Amino acid sequence: MNDEDQQERVDSITPPPAMDAHPATGTMSAERLAMKALEARLLGGERKLRRREVAAGAGLSLLSARKLWRALGFPNFGDEDVAFTERDQAALSTVVDLVRSGKLTEEAAISVTRSIGQMTDRMVVWQIEALVEDMVHEQGVTDAVARKRLVNELPALVDALEEVLVYSWRRQLNAGVQRLAVRAEAGLQASEEGREGDEDDAPLPLARAVGFADLVSYTSLSRRMNEKTLARLVQRFENKCAEIISVGGGRLVKTVGDEVLYIAETPAAGAEISLALAQAFTEDEILPEARVAMVWGRILSRLGDIYGPTVNLAARLTTLADPGTVLVDSMTASALEHDERFVLEPQPPENVRGFGEIRPVRLERGLGKGLVLD
Repeated sequence: MNDEDQQERVDSITPPPAMDAHPATGTMSAERLAMKALEARLLGGERKLRRREVAAGAGLSLLSARKLWRALGFPNFGDEDVAFTERDQAALSTVVDLVRSGKLTEEAAISVTRSIGQMTDRMVVWQIEALVEDMVHEQGVTDAVARKRLVNELPALVDALEEVLVYSWRRQLNAGVQRLAVRAEAGLQASEEGREGDEDDAPLPLARAVGFADLVSYTSLSRRMNEKTLARLVQRFENKCAEIISVGGGRLVKTVGDEVLYIAETPAAGAEISLALAQAFTEDEILPEARVAMVWGRILSRLGDIYGPTVNLAARLTTLADPGTVLVDSMTASALEHDERFVLEPQPPENVRGFGEIRPVRLERGLGKGLVLD
């Protein structure tokens, strides 16, 4: 998403800088009063400060302050816009102090700040849509009415949502630290499984199993569905993927429409997740089957996403897989060949754009039950 797109998106969900009284009567409607009260609660008070005042209060130039605000996804405000509160100034000072104390470089501070802005933006949109959808279903109102009512419903939810957000962030940060510690303690033994060291992705830092799952015939199905049915299908797809990947010890990197990208720490973990995904969609009475592919290789992780030839090869293999099946490449197969939990069936060679001739291998269930979902 470029800066203009991001700004337009934020503008669409950000209340205007000021909520003036109705010009004809000098009074506010109940709806606008509720909105104003909610804004004051969320922003920590009434908007009283201009951007230069906030920047100066944090000891920053306006240019430096704008860099951080843009990283958070805030829209541009003019010099005369009364758009900020004292909490905005305190937050800005917090980031600045991290740089001045030497804990973060300016570049790292902007990158970390951008991660917070982008993730919380997506999270808020997701939560609002989920709450609106629930109100439409439970209260039998239209989407427009539900969005207006949500302003009155949110005050009772804010503290609980904030508490769970901070709790989840701490748990996720701890899990990330534990993964770092385990890899430091165990070394890179697992990262060399099935590899000779001269592969194209060898210079990249992280060894991961990279997988894609792609719903079959999603485009044609979506054309025949109304808004509610399509929303439920997408939600069911994402929920099922998230559950299986989490139980398998992997991480869901992102979903894009009918496709999910995930990673795992070892070839075996990636294989278990991939087989479980293919089986789950085959057995689902609503969702179509999925094509699944998984490649063990090295990747670059940046901005919450992953990059490198391993990711590209996994995506290419997904298009070659038959519905309900899992494909891996020959290197991934060699990393799994002595594991009795998996059966590997070589497939005819295929010419793959950007990779030349490759030899796909179909991955199937061997001994054991695979992932067990509650």
